[in-house]
Amino acid sequence: MINLQGTGAIIVGTRRIGAVIAHQMAQEGIKIVVVYRNSKAEANKLVTQLKSKTDLAVAIKCDLSDENQVKKMINQAKSDLGTLNFGINLASSFPRNPFKDLDAKAWDISIEDAKGTFLFGIHAGSAMMANAGPTKGHLIFFSDWAAIHAPYKNYLPYMSAKAAIDFMTRAFAVELASSGILVNAIAPGPTMRPTDIAEPSWNENVVAKSPLVRESSANDMAKMIVALLKTDTITGETIRIDSGRHLAGPGN
Repeated sequence: MINLQGTGAIIVGTRRIGAVIAHQMAQEGIKIVVVYRNSKAEANKLVTQLKSKTDLAVAIKCDLSDENQVKKMINQAKSDLGTLNFGINLASSFPRNPFKDLDAKAWDISIEDAKGTFLFGIHAGSAMMANAGPTKGHLIFFSDWAAIHAPYKNYLPYMSAKAAIDFMTRAFAVELASSGILVNAIAPGPTMRPTDIAEPSWNENVVAKSPLVRESSANDMAKMIVALLKTDTITGETIRIDSGRHLAGPGN
């Protein structure tokens, strides 16, 4: 089992679930680079909180859809951390696109998230190849329960992007296995009610559709990720943490 104390990680997308994951990882003594695109104030606030738990926490701005920015961010993160062992990418939009509104722009907006995961995987994985040991690093991506099971209506481009990320998890796992780098993914169900959805509507129309009749747990995701980062032989898996939502079907 890998000792996480003093290792270094990049976490992209820390406004909600990602913040919970960052705190859990910091408690394990992992040094953390928080990557943000627009939310500088929130990233800096999180970094301040993490500094009480780990030896190093810094924030770096990056748009994952821009390859030059990704390369620069990876290099800076590796320099700041001293060692880059883990990369976690949660960054994602969630645009609602009814069929009548679908067009090329809707596709481009969502597929950009898959492109970002692709670029992140390439350059973070390449940076980890120089590490010592049989297990040189670990990448964690985020898919969606519905993208690998039963899609729901009005989110076709989003679902397609998440399905691509699910497949990339296995493809990257194969590509990077000989380099000692593990690649896995988390597929959440509805988690942490967005502020633009009223609580009664969230509970009745979203949470109630899960067999456990509760939100997916961000804490469970954080603990699962920490557990995965300690392993040497788990790769190519997408783990659903969705309160059983996939068992109930799309419920459109």
